[in-house]
Amino acid sequence: MRDVIVYIEHTAGKPRRVSLECVSEAKEIAAALGGAVHAVVLGKGARAAAEVLAAYPVARIHLSEDADVDAFLLDPQIDYLEAVARGAGPSLVLVPNTMIGRDVGSRLAARLEAGLTSDIVAWSVADGVVACVSPKLGGLTITTCAFKSDYGVAAVRPNAFKAVTGAGGGEVVELEKPAGKTYLIRIEDEVVEAAGELGVEEASTVVSGGRGMGGPEPFKTILKDLAEAFGGAVGASRAAVDAGWISHGHQVGQTGKTIGPQLYFAVGISGAIQHKVGMRTAGTIVAINKDGTVPIGEFADLVVVGDLFQIVPELTKSVKEIAAAHS
Repeated sequence: MRDVIVYIEHTAGKPRRVSLECVSEAKEIAAALGGAVHAVVLGKGARAAAEVLAAYPVARIHLSEDADVDAFLLDPQIDYLEAVARGAGPSLVLVPNTMIGRDVGSRLAARLEAGLTSDIVAWSVADGVVACVSPKLGGLTITTCAFKSDYGVAAVRPNAFKAVTGAGGGEVVELEKPAGKTYLIRIEDEVVEAAGELGVEEASTVVSGGRGMGGPEPFKTILKDLAEAFGGAVGASRAAVDAGWISHGHQVGQTGKTIGPQLYFAVGISGAIQHKVGMRTAGTIVAINKDGTVPIGEFADLVVVGDLFQIVPELTKSVKEIAAAHS
């Protein structure tokens, strides 16, 4: 391996933050390998996304606004990615550890006969060999996997790295449409479940509520207010979702989403193992509960015992005052 190729996942020309985190980390890996960073951005809005990427450390931005990318299920994207990878030669391909990123990464790995690993939170490079570190079993164990194949595909966990601008202005390359391709699975419609402007899997701060919230209204008011004060997102335990208080798109846990924000608030959540699996690798965990003996207190960094309906609004007020003082 030499170069590092990053698949840019975007929405209408706005790259997902995890894609920018991948680009920033790619710079360090490429430097250790003695190679360059390539970004691949496809579909409607690709040119706008490329303008954003111009501020990041990318040597070459490969783009195509081919209508087939948005009209058909993934195969056109894999064709373009494969063409870039084969053109670059043996390389490491980074994709976001999202539903789309993992799907794209696994299909590309099959095409390239490459090794594939997911949920990456750290790297090491020695003698040209890239080793990827990722937690497994909900963080109970940490694995290190080294690529032995010519190509490697790694899915990077959101919030594991920082998105850092600098040394941008990479060359923009218009990709040629792969010849002789026939696509069968057409996308007739796309339905996006409303889960807030920022998803829990990408937010650096997540404020989750559980059974202790007592109903749906606190998720829309006090939890949302605190999340917005931090620029984060609202999450939930399975109990809250099963009760119909908030949609499944917010659920954190074994049957929901696995996240790793820098700051996690568990408000009115007891902390069953199923929930712990989804957020135990958060940077700092704060539990707010009327019961100081709840299971989540065993692994939280801070446990605040008291009436959450008084504590959370006061905390929100303080955060807003501090932000205003520093603005």
